[in-house]
Amino acid sequence: MRKRRRNNLFSHLFLTAGAFVMIFPLLWLLSSAFKNNGEIFSANFSFIPRQVTVENFKNGWNINPQYTFGHFLANTFFLVGSLALGNILSCSLTAFAITRMRFPFKRLVFRLVLLTLMVPSQVLLIPTYLIFSRLHWLDTFLPFIIPAFLSTQSFFVYQLIQYMRGIPKELDESAKIDGCSYFRIYVNIMMPLVKPALCSVAIFSFIWTWNDFLTQLIYLSSVRNYTVSLILNSVVDGTSLTNWGALMALTLISVLPCIIIYFSAQRYFVEGIATSGLKG
Repeated sequence: MRKRRRNNLFSHLFLTAGAFVMIFPLLWLLSSAFKNNGEIFSANFSFIPRQVTVENFKNGWNINPQYTFGHFLANTFFLVGSLALGNILSCSLTAFAITRMRFPFKRLVFRLVLLTLMVPSQVLLIPTYLIFSRLHWLDTFLPFIIPAFLSTQSFFVYQLIQYMRGIPKELDESAKIDGCSYFRIYVNIMMPLVKPALCSVAIFSFIWTWNDFLTQLIYLSSVRNYTVSLILNSVVDGTSLTNWGALMALTLISVLPCIIIYFSAQRYFVEGIATSGLKG
């Protein structure tokens, strides 16, 4: 009994230390957002600002001479919303077809889905860039939105396939007897039942797109189309004095949507991931 308590104590101490290490950058960010530049890098570090200031948020909101930070937030929300919607619709349709419909080379299609999971996305950057360049899609949101509506995220397809395999096919047969088409089965039966998996797809899509920097840097060149990650990168200037306080304030604003989205849909997110992993 004593040994078990001792092990539990060590486990809790280890987890507490790990949690503090993980949350320390967020605490430092929160503290620095309300400090001036001199206090941020002061040798006498303290989480509590000696002099609380909100000038960082005012200066950060107008960090660009042409557009406010709200413009870049709107661009990012439009992009992540479009991609989340596209991934939900296209990937769920693909998963439904693989799990519920009969067509030639069905197993081959599923194996190709698994195969593409092993291909790093960076490998495809140059070919896709050349394709989008010939289509005159560069410096627009089309290179992000159009592929999302074409079921290009194999991870989401595989996750939804695993979830749909756990739904009894008797429901489909009963619906067919009542005269329902495949589309009616998809809309009225399958979509409500896979809501947890769809929520996890939406959360993953939201966070990945929100945090994406490389592909947005490649395809977006004009400031008017910049997203949050691009404008934050442009604030850091190696040739002049960076306003670190304003940068911390903007970074704090930029991480809030991801935190809010995750905690508001945490139950569906965990259920979707856990249940998808149990289906065979």
